Amino acid sequence: MEYRQISEDYSVAGQIQPEDVAAIKEAGFKSVICNRPDNEQPGQPSADSVKAAAEAAGLAFRFVPVISGQITMENVEDQAKALDELEGPVFAYCRSGARCTNLYGLIQQQKV
Repeated sequence: MEYRQISEDYSVAGQIQPEDVAAIKEAGFKSVICNRPDNEQPGQPSADSVKAAAEAAGLAFRFVPVISGQITMENVEDQAKALDELEGPVFAYCRSGARCTNLYGLIQQQKV
């Protein structure tokens, strides 16, 4: 499983499987955010299945679904709230990691 570190407390990745959660925990992450809506693509694991694996491993989980190419201000606010509330470092995923990265960039722009 590959991921990209965006900041000291935030990394992103493409779609993960529930069985990837052990490696995420081992890498030192404390929380997981799913930015990928359920049923976006046939065969992808549901957010609930990843949430169950994350919580079983002692990680916090938040579901902030974002439609590809259609990030809204509400999405940005929901992601910012999740980042404020969750213990870091945070591991966020979507299909490719792009939505997670773009959300983070938009949050940083708001802070300026």
